[in-house]
Amino acid sequence: MTIDFKKDLLPHAVGIAIFYAIVAFYFSPLVFENKVIFQGDILKWEGSAKEVMDFREETGEEALWTNSMFGGMPAYFISMDFPGDITNAIVSILTLGLPHPINGLFLGMVAMYILLLSFRVRPVFAILGSVAFAFNTYNLLSLAAGHNAKIWAECLIPLIFLGIHLAFEKKRILGAAILALGLLLQFKFNHVQITYYTILIAGIYVIVRVIFEWKKEGIAAIGKTIGILIIGATLAFGGNIGRLATALEYSTYSTRGEVTIESKSAGLDKDYAFGWSNGIMETFTLLIPNFYGGGSNTPLPKNSASEKALRQQGLDPAQINGFVQGAPTYWGDQPFTGGPIYGGIILAFLAILGIWAAPKQSLITFGVIIVFSLMLSWGKNLSWFNYFLFDVLPGYNKFRAVSMSLGVTLFAIPVLGMISLEKLVKENKIKPLLISGAITGGIILLFAIGAGMFRFEGAADQGLPEWLIGALREDRKSMLQSSAFKSLSFLAVAFALIYFTLKGKISDLILGGGLFLLVLFDLWTINRPYLNSDSFDVSPSKTYFAETPAEAEIQKDESYYRVLDLTEGITSAGKASYRFHAIGGYHGAKLRRFQDLIDFRLSKELNDFVSKAQEGDFDFEGIQSFNMLNTKYIIAGNAANAVFENPEANGAVWIPSKIINVSSNQEEIDVLAEINTKTDATVNTDEFGQVSTGSGTVTLTSYAPNHLKYSANMDQAGLAVFSEIFYPVGWTATIDGQESEILRVDYLLRGLNLPVGPHEIEFHFAPSSYTKTKTPMIIFQYLIILGLIGGVYFTVKESNART
Repeated sequence: MTIDFKKDLLPHAVGIAIFYAIVAFYFSPLVFENKVIFQGDILKWEGSAKEVMDFREETGEEALWTNSMFGGMPAYFISMDFPGDITNAIVSILTLGLPHPINGLFLGMVAMYILLLSFRVRPVFAILGSVAFAFNTYNLLSLAAGHNAKIWAECLIPLIFLGIHLAFEKKRILGAAILALGLLLQFKFNHVQITYYTILIAGIYVIVRVIFEWKKEGIAAIGKTIGILIIGATLAFGGNIGRLATALEYSTYSTRGEVTIESKSAGLDKDYAFGWSNGIMETFTLLIPNFYGGGSNTPLPKNSASEKALRQQGLDPAQINGFVQGAPTYWGDQPFTGGPIYGGIILAFLAILGIWAAPKQSLITFGVIIVFSLMLSWGKNLSWFNYFLFDVLPGYNKFRAVSMSLGVTLFAIPVLGMISLEKLVKENKIKPLLISGAITGGIILLFAIGAGMFRFEGAADQGLPEWLIGALREDRKSMLQSSAFKSLSFLAVAFALIYFTLKGKISDLILGGGLFLLVLFDLWTINRPYLNSDSFDVSPSKTYFAETPAEAEIQKDESYYRVLDLTEGITSAGKASYRFHAIGGYHGAKLRRFQDLIDFRLSKELNDFVSKAQEGDFDFEGIQSFNMLNTKYIIAGNAANAVFENPEANGAVWIPSKIINVSSNQEEIDVLAEINTKTDATVNTDEFGQVSTGSGTVTLTSYAPNHLKYSANMDQAGLAVFSEIFYPVGWTATIDGQESEILRVDYLLRGLNLPVGPHEIEFHFAPSSYTKTKTPMIIFQYLIILGLIGGVYFTVKESNART
């Protein structure tokens, strides 16, 4: 096989160089100045992962459990490594050493580029579609928020589709190996919801392909292709069996899993799951990015109506500037949003062009994916459809923020758009261009001229004075109109470039280059207000986790305790976890029993405590659930005198004098409201039988997140209660080396029946979901690499045979 450098290699080298340069230039502070993106969610994650990562560095082992948040929970979704795991090395090689997380955008562009080439899209158009895919606002807004795993999972969708598509194009071994690689990496980043969406849309591709080709190819050939793809997917599962096994184990006991309180249902509550539902009309942000005012905090232009109104009221210039730099311009259906979902008006136009220009199979495949993903994103705004899926689709009720499916929409639009453009230019037909241009332009022009048809009312208006609300609505209207006219201008230029190409006035290379520059400029200017040079810092974690006088005061106490930080709350906390065992935390899937405790006990106790404290009454006896969690310190501010020591904290372990038998979870959590948790304990006798009270002392002698040791001296045999979260899998307890059953007491704490006399007690966490899967997982990863090598070898061999 003869290789023509100019034809066979140069375009692809140029494409990869362009991808690398765009990423490096846009994120230059990260690449060249050693700065990092200030990501709020990542900072909170860093706090939650501190204990586990410190343990790994000190011992070289995996803790698998952390007490740094929510009283204690498995660390599977926080920080977990596997010895011998080669996925990090694979990522580093594929992304040419670009730093995390922006390396995901680069790999996404490369994968999309190859996918488009496999659909016979010419390189110059493939480059355009790849950049549009990676630099849509969904990806960059997610980066700004710190949703790094989600971005990586999204950017791997083209690689997964590439594998499936190649397999159906009779490159079965290579296709299956690429599918295995894509799924291997997607599983690695552990964003189950995006993987779920990926499986759904891959199913759409396969179904459409089978419908179109079963007569021509035959059932046997199609079955062979699907079979080898299943083998590739199996290898990917095997290469992540440790992550998948631990995730499956944990999900049962998390808020995404089985019911605990009898009045609740398994999975997530519908109101919670569909809280972030995209408005149906918000779909038009794909054409007009500022249709709904941009983000919840968006800078307004100079001399905006709001700025003029604030000046007329005589406000201080600093106050005026503070408002206009982060005005609540968003007026859509979601509680708040970082910015609009937009992938470029030109790409949306080209996808619409596909209705008349794209091959029928591609139009149905990616058209259905676009419509389906949009319908998913509408959530409660299309309740008949989405509530049905929530109730009947296996596993779907474990996910929230359904607007996340828009990432799939923004994958399918560039694919369909580039396939459509390629076919249009190849067949040189004007009519599809004229129809799609008229429809797209007409819709945009309608909204630009008829913007007055909307009321521009938003949830953020509540609490604002009427004079400011009126000005703000005027600004929202202006944003819609100016954004519409901007989209119209981009559309007109793109239309003209395509038109003159079809007329033979300009080359397809000039067309591709011109559209590339238009799309890049469009997306660059839309993204820049949300992720720019101000978004980077040399060391945001150093600033965020800087020790406060309050924290320094607490750290003088070297005993074992937990901390409640009132400055952050219980469910959105990150700072306290960095230095202490914390009651609060930040995690998308808490243990369900801890969430129950928050809902039924902790929230009420905390509200009552704060109300009394504001009147000078520090009722520590009234926070019994906090006491049983050994909450010794409460932080109410940064100053040293803003720390309150709780004299009623139960300590690490205690011997109750009274056992209250219960028979249901609801009864048990209700009883917690009525007892002194230091002297009384609840036990579900239906699950754990009768338990007797005892007397004696037990003290904590050694602590590690996955290994705790105690010394006991019991005068009378009976129950000891430990201020540790009960988790039924992986924890074992021994008394003088003999394994003993761990009881669940006080709804979510651990208990042990201790015999008379002195004893050494140990708790150790070693879940089989990790210990028994870590070796086979690595074997499967190497099998995928061998499959890739074999796939490339056989593909080249077949190509040489044909030539």
